[in-house]
This record gives sequence, structure tokens and C-alpha cells, in this order.
Amino acid sequence: MTDGWRGFPSTGWQSANAVRRRLDAGADPDGGVHGTTPLHLAVEHGTAEAVAELAARARHVDAINRGRTPLWQTVQEGKPGLARVLLAVGADPSRPMMSGWSPARLSLATDHVIASGEVLTEQEQAAVDVRDGLLAAEEGFPHYDNYTVVCVADIDAAEAIRRLNAAVVPADEVPDTVPAGDWFPVPFGEDTDFTLSVTGVPGGCVLVQPWHFNLQLPEFMERLSAGTVAYGMYANPSSGKQGCVYRDGRAVDGDLHPGGGPNEHTGTDAYLVLLAHLYEDHAVAYCCAFAGVRPPDNKTFTEPDQWIRLPGLSNGRA
Repeated sequence: MTDGWRGFPSTGWQSANAVRRRLDAGADPDGGVHGTTPLHLAVEHGTAEAVAELAARARHVDAINRGRTPLWQTVQEGKPGLARVLLAVGADPSRPMMSGWSPARLSLATDHVIASGEVLTEQEQAAVDVRDGLLAAEEGFPHYDNYTVVCVADIDAAEAIRRLNAAVVPADEVPDTVPAGDWFPVPFGEDTDFTLSVTGVPGGCVLVQPWHFNLQLPEFMERLSAGTVAYGMYANPSSGKQGCVYRDGRAVDGDLHPGGGPNEHTGTDAYLVLLAHLYEDHAVAYCCAFAGVRPPDNKTFTEPDQWIRLPGLSNGRA
């Protein structure tokens, strides 16, 4: 930060007195660098009192940072108290941004609606309505790296197995630790890296490869997505969660970051901005939402229907 804010710690926004002292000493309430204004930082880190102190002196309460105003940020971050502070000093709830999502329109996807004449489409309202169920289903997913999830619309588990030309692992060869969610050992011996689960759910099926990225290879994503859409995600230990989209056997998008939250790079698709908002920090639920699959509970991840083995890969064979 510049313009009198250099060295001001993130904890400083917790104190209205600390903010007031900086302002009284000449700090610019609209200062900052690279579009990051003090007001955006106060919304991210501060209290309602600190935000009110700063907002009362700011000349541009609707300044844009990363494609959003401070008011939009309060809605996205679920801070209705801060939103009321900004509305009281004249922040514009109807200003379009983020592919048409004004703060007021985004608030329709939250529990704290800002009154306006805006509405959600049927598709958008349906996405909001299923969010809690998908988050509950994701609760059973262990938090670690080096796993792959692929959600495929409109095909069942049997069709997924057929398309992959995979072999079903006999029930007596599935260790008891696997359904209990113990993902870290190598329960299938040398074939562990090429073994995955598949479960039919409303809207399609969900495949999970707990120990490797093979399932997200083009040859498998192309087969799974024939005539439909598939969203694949690999939790890369070195670079985070990486997503890709295949439609009708072809890759249409890649280098995605499911669960990363909305930003100015989310794209021009308004629906994807909504999904990014609804599923920030919930990458697995985002994958399900994108593909339109609806796991009814967390058994999709903790007690999957079947375990299968990818063809031509066991024991390290290419």
C-alpha cells in the first residue's frame, strides 16, 4: 500500500481508532496500488466501525478491485453488516460487474438480500437450491492431495465402466479400510494407482481416483464425455486443484481452479460466476454442480458403489 498506508498491518483494520489515526495523519482514503483500495482491504480484514470510518471519508466507495466493488465483496464474503455500512454512505447495489452480477443480484443467492428489482433465472435459482445438499455430500471427502474426481452427466455407473473398458474389482478384493475412508495406504497393492470408484447418482455418475491422476488423462475424459459433459479435477500436490471440461469427447476448457471463488478471470459466463460464488473453497461440490450431478449423501465418497480398474495400466503397464 502507498499514499500513507505503507506498513499498515491487516490487523490494523480491526481498529477504527487505528484507521482514524492514519487518516488524520494524511493517509489517502482512496489510495493504494494495483487497484487495491483501503476500503477493499478494510472489508476483507476489518470491523464495521473501521469500514464506516474509512467509507465516510472515501471519495470513491464503488472503486473496482479485481472486478468488484467493496459492496460486492461484502456480499461475496457473507458480511451483511459491512454491506449495510457501505449502503448507508451511498454504495451502488445495482452497479453491474462480474458478468452482470451486481451486488444486489448476487445477494439473491445469499441469506441477506439487498432489495432491488433484480431476479434470478430458473437455472440460477435451481443452483442455489441444491447448494446445501452438495456441500453436505462433500463433507465425507477427506482433505488431502493427489486425488482425481470426474463428474459425468447423464450416464450411469454401468455405462461409465463400459466406456472405460474397466474391470470391476470383486467385492472380496476390496479391503475393509477403503469404504471407511482410509485413503492414504495402498490398499490395492501395485494396482492402487489405477483403481478408482464409481457411483451412480441423480443426474449421472461420480468417479473418484483417490491415489492418482490417470482418470483425468484425455483418453479417459474423451470416452466418458461422449454425447455429454464431464468435469474433471486433479488435486495437484504442487499447484492446487486443477479442473478441465470435456464435451462430447472433446476438451473445451482447462487450467481451471474449482473452488477458487469468483474473480475477474472467471469468464463471461454469468452462471459460472454464480457457481464460483456458491462453492468457494468447496472444489468437489463445484465439480458436481458444474456437471449437474447430485450425490444424495456422502456415501458417494465414503462408501462408493463399486471399485474398478482402468484397462492396460495395472502393474505399471502403459
